[in-house]
Amino acid sequence: MTLGIIANITKENVLEVVAEFTKKLKANGIDYLLTSSLSEENEKIKIEIDEDFKTEDKEVYEKSDIIISIGGDGTMLATAYNAQFYDKPVLGVNIGKLGFLVEADVSQMDKIIEDLKSGNYQIQERMVLIGECDSYPKEILHGINDIVIDKDGWPKMIELTVWVDDEYVTSFSADGVIVATPIGSTGYSLSTGGPVVSPSADAITICPISPHSLTMRPLVLSSKQQIVIKADSPHHEVQVSCDGQRVYNFPPPLEIKIKKSDKPLKLIHTSFTSYFETLRNKLLWGIDIRNTMKDKGNK
Repeated sequence: MTLGIIANITKENVLEVVAEFTKKLKANGIDYLLTSSLSEENEKIKIEIDEDFKTEDKEVYEKSDIIISIGGDGTMLATAYNAQFYDKPVLGVNIGKLGFLVEADVSQMDKIIEDLKSGNYQIQERMVLIGECDSYPKEILHGINDIVIDKDGWPKMIELTVWVDDEYVTSFSADGVIVATPIGSTGYSLSTGGPVVSPSADAITICPISPHSLTMRPLVLSSKQQIVIKADSPHHEVQVSCDGQRVYNFPPPLEIKIKKSDKPLKLIHTSFTSYFETLRNKLLWGIDIRNTMKDKGNK
């Protein structure tokens, strides 16, 4: 087994974490590959990282059996985006803040290695969205969390029209609209009042952003359905962003088709935690604040 290690070099102490992780991998007889960017960054502080294992990012994805993402949720999304094209599973290790999407914490390094070495893990498939614009056929958009259409720099609302499986759904004015996967339901979609969707559900969520209507609410669809959204604006551009990382600007009117990709994302799931435990611990979902305040009052 060969692990490919992708790390966010902007994170504090990340090189020390990588050095400690690779030291433990070597002691356990596990092969690994590092991205060349890690070695280049290391030139500044000279952490003891094995230079023989550095390679280009593309080769890390091609030659590894499992990709390890060291950072936070943003690092995980960027790593997962690349890994899907190589059909490689990803395990996220958190050294960031919330770390909702990542599977484990950096403090669990020994257990991570133990589980990987013994095969004590599952590979779970998760939905990816793809978006296509007929007028720009070369741009295939991929969203692991979501595909977001918004007003860009225009200070006013834009006009949005939605069709599902060629059936007209609605038209509304808003700052934009979010089309989210179950994984993305706890991201931007959540902040707009969208539902929390179990990652095992085969569903797509449409959430308007600040709609000028009291009756415009999120909509949950089957992943088998195709969504078409037309966005029009007096502004010279409409913005489409994928996972908040890959941003595209198109002249309006923009018409984009969004559907489930045939190629899923593969994630490593270990015994560290469950989805609902993560919801409770990291998003405080279902936690009754009255009980929390009562506990504080009894101290």
